[in-house]
Amino acid sequence: MVKVTIDKRTVSVPEDATILEAARMAGVDIPTLCYLKGINEIGACRICMVEVEGQVRLVPSCDTTVVENMVVHTNSPRVREARRVNLRLLLSQHDTRCTKCTRSGNCKLQQLTNDYNLLGDHYVPDLKNIATDFTNPVVRIENRCVKCMRCIQVCDHVQGMHIWDLVGTGSRTTVGVHDARKLGDSDCTFCGQCITHCPVGALQEHDDTGRVFDFLADPEKITIVQVAPAVRSAWAEYYHLDPQYATAERMVTALKMMGFDYVFDTNFSADLTIMEEGSEFIERFTHRNRYKWPMFTSCCPGWVRFIKGQFPAYVDNLSTAKSPQGMFGAVAKSYFAEKLGVDPHRIAVISIMPCTAKKAERALPNLNDACGDPDVDVVLTTREMVRMFRGEQIHPEKLAETPFDSPLGTGTGAAVIFGATGGVMDAALRSAYYLVTGKNPDADAFTAVRGMDGWKEATFAIPGAGDVRVAVASGLGNTRRLMEAIDNGDVDYDFVEIMACPGGCAGGGGQPIHDGVEMAESRGDVLWGLDRNAKVRFSHENPDVLALYNEYLKRPLSERSHHLLHTDHHGWKMPGEA
Repeated sequence: MVKVTIDKRTVSVPEDATILEAARMAGVDIPTLCYLKGINEIGACRICMVEVEGQVRLVPSCDTTVVENMVVHTNSPRVREARRVNLRLLLSQHDTRCTKCTRSGNCKLQQLTNDYNLLGDHYVPDLKNIATDFTNPVVRIENRCVKCMRCIQVCDHVQGMHIWDLVGTGSRTTVGVHDARKLGDSDCTFCGQCITHCPVGALQEHDDTGRVFDFLADPEKITIVQVAPAVRSAWAEYYHLDPQYATAERMVTALKMMGFDYVFDTNFSADLTIMEEGSEFIERFTHRNRYKWPMFTSCCPGWVRFIKGQFPAYVDNLSTAKSPQGMFGAVAKSYFAEKLGVDPHRIAVISIMPCTAKKAERALPNLNDACGDPDVDVVLTTREMVRMFRGEQIHPEKLAETPFDSPLGTGTGAAVIFGATGGVMDAALRSAYYLVTGKNPDADAFTAVRGMDGWKEATFAIPGAGDVRVAVASGLGNTRRLMEAIDNGDVDYDFVEIMACPGGCAGGGGQPIHDGVEMAESRGDVLWGLDRNAKVRFSHENPDVLALYNEYLKRPLSERSHHLLHTDHHGWKMPGEA
């Protein structure tokens, strides 16, 4: 420990602490823009500059280590003016038309500009004439970028994809796609972690709210919206609602107010996914010599893009089951259309997802099995849904609760945990155990696959089938380590769950942004709590899923189930794939 004095407050801090960390221990807040603890501590923005007695120049507090008896001033006249100058320089290369930006009101640069009273004109604008590419789920807007390099660091060190890079030299230096490619020509998984870690609006999802409003305004269209499990754990964060008001049922009411004809729960098709994927695993596990091992889950489109781009030899190890989103769309435009007695081409299926990769999945050419149209017409992120609520002047805290519609609106506890890392594995094991033994296990028998560890493994005994060796990973950096270990023969599993985003869908790239704060764990805890308190905790006990099989699909893995609920992962190509 060393003693340092910060703004006349003397504190003892660890000798390897930075000035920024020491200041926070002393209760002193130093502003930052590029800083992300453990990810981006490179002093790129120079907003965190401080004055150290005995040193001629100001120093960046985020990467300067304290020394014994250091005296620091965080708000001296020199410091204040340096921050104002640095902010002006950033603003000179920043499109300040905040009214056009999705991050207006939730932008670190906008906040700092107001905090330092930079309300007039500044330096001569130096904006670049670079067109924005709107063809991908992830959109980068050049003149909003502040070159903080957070996106590069998150993609490199957390996700391990190395998509973003610094390009150009001198005053022309900016962020671009590695090897000067277009984003659509890269191996990007569209996980969206670069978006949620960007402090400004330089990265955003492709906005599809206009298409949804068009569907709602079309009297010939029957609008069906499905809401993913993880959305309910985050949608009300913008409103700062007490948890008792942040219910899925209030979200249903808000969506009904917007004009959707039917509001269904993707939990229904999450349970359906377990029935198909769990049955598929049992089929493979009891006929091992016919299949490649391990079997991988297939419900995360970012992960599917990752394996196709990075480890293509393992594509056949993926479950052929569609994701819950894809299954829902196929069922809505077949089974549900028949129940309504309508032409399925009149149905518009809109997904509310915590994920930007779902936008890419929706557009895959072979996800059109129900009627020839895309199974899902539009995907909105949680953020887009909230923007629509705001535009419609909907105030959730004042709303009554409305249940999801039937028959595609019933979900179990096993379904809601799909939004947390380990949840798919937990739910699949519950039903796999039943499918083999005819008996339910303890619903909490598989807790070893839960939690925020990036790579978990366990072995569970299923009577009549044997020991099942499982692994769970979240975040593509952890996924790469796991895949390399499998490829090298260092580990051996039967069943593996992968989620592209750290913490699973709860930390997805389409969720609300809280700068510098990771929310996946707390959101995941909400989902585990919903499971714990659910009346039904097993997918194979979902009454609407059982009715679907009895009336339409007949059984898991039936011919009709294969047609509607399964897919060929070789039916579409990654960039550069032969």
